[in-house]
Amino acid sequence: MQKVNLQEKLGLIHDHWTPKIVAEVGDMHVKLAKIEGEFVWHAHEEEDELFMVLSGELVIELRGREPIVLVPGEVLVVPRGVEHRPVAHEEVHIMLFEPKSTVNTGTAEGERTVDLPEWI
Repeated sequence: MQKVNLQEKLGLIHDHWTPKIVAEVGDMHVKLAKIEGEFVWHAHEEEDELFMVLSGELVIELRGREPIVLVPGEVLVVPRGVEHRPVAHEEVHIMLFEPKSTVNTGTAEGERTVDLPEWI
């Protein structure tokens, strides 16, 4: 067992949209990321995805639905199969809880795809 200091780990992240693994719980990874701008529209066919905002304001756009705005301390679970796009108008720090098999771009692989996130 080892404690994780989230602020210390966030200090090791220098690029946007590159999630880093900081812990694992069963078959789940706990990841941190710094994000800014618009991500790609995507869905995860097999995995649910939990977003927790640590700092900033995150908008989760949902295809055919009203966007959901998250502020620090708020959590949203995007169920498998739901097409979504995270948007951060300014830098946002997030924590993600997702199955180890989850690829960040889901069904929309491309230049922002991180197949094997780094442990920090």
